[in-house]
Amino acid sequence: MDNTFKSGFISIIGRPNVGKSTFLNHVIGQKIAIMSDKPQTTRNKIQGVYTTNEAQFVFIDTPGIHKPKHRLGDFMVKIAENTLNEVDAILFMINAQEGYGRGDQFIMDLLQTVKKPVLLIINKIDSVHPDDLLPLIDQYKDKYPFAEIVPISALQGNNVTHLLEVIKNYLPTGPQYYPKDQVTDHPERFIITELIREKVLELTHEEIPHSIAVVLDEMKQRDDDKIYIQASIIAERKSQKGILIGKQGSMLKKIGTSARKDIEALLGTKIYLDLWVKIQKDWRNKQKQLDEFGFRLDEY
Repeated sequence: MDNTFKSGFISIIGRPNVGKSTFLNHVIGQKIAIMSDKPQTTRNKIQGVYTTNEAQFVFIDTPGIHKPKHRLGDFMVKIAENTLNEVDAILFMINAQEGYGRGDQFIMDLLQTVKKPVLLIINKIDSVHPDDLLPLIDQYKDKYPFAEIVPISALQGNNVTHLLEVIKNYLPTGPQYYPKDQVTDHPERFIITELIREKVLELTHEEIPHSIAVVLDEMKQRDDDKIYIQASIIAERKSQKGILIGKQGSMLKKIGTSARKDIEALLGTKIYLDLWVKIQKDWRNKQKQLDEFGFRLDEY
């Protein structure tokens, strides 16, 4: 590698549901962060790695910063805050449709102590009229000294290549931290549980909020060359269990069929997915359960 190779860590922060995961998946070229139209979908710090001949970008997609309502919420916000001083650059992403909100001010207050370059990324520009962008840019420009302001559409891919060039300017000369073909530092087991959780959020709509977790109980190679995966969907209430299973198991079957396709694409092989639904009352406020389900702050 010549000495002009650049590498660094980039944190993506913003209010819930501004398109952080959509952006990360677009850059990486495959799904590693789950997407949902429900806010606070991302719970863990997900690292996505994108490597070119000239640079390696290690993106950290943090949970949306919001006012926490339970211990899990505290965990999610703490992770997002912790990443701010560990990185080389910060992408503060906003939704062009929504414009300025109190949640943005909360984030900009957090950024006051940060000594790293902060780039304002205006996402979802495909959903607003170009004339509405300038007033929005002026509004944010007056509130924080952003190093750059870049409008994009993560969904359409508009201006994303330009954004990567801009980010590269802020990365230090450095080593290639990960092999060129590696796209995340998360183990497959983690991504599998996230893909199942995504389908639950997608298919149950408003009926099942963020009170579910997914735990991988078993993963093994079978004699017929299929990979057997057993996973449990953890709900907080009995009524949620009924919704998740559905009439004669119809909802659980839908979730399984949809998740299986994504997991097979991830693993590149056929799988047998065995899903169970279990109840653990009020698990989001119990530290023992949070630790058990992988929400451990000491790992961050």
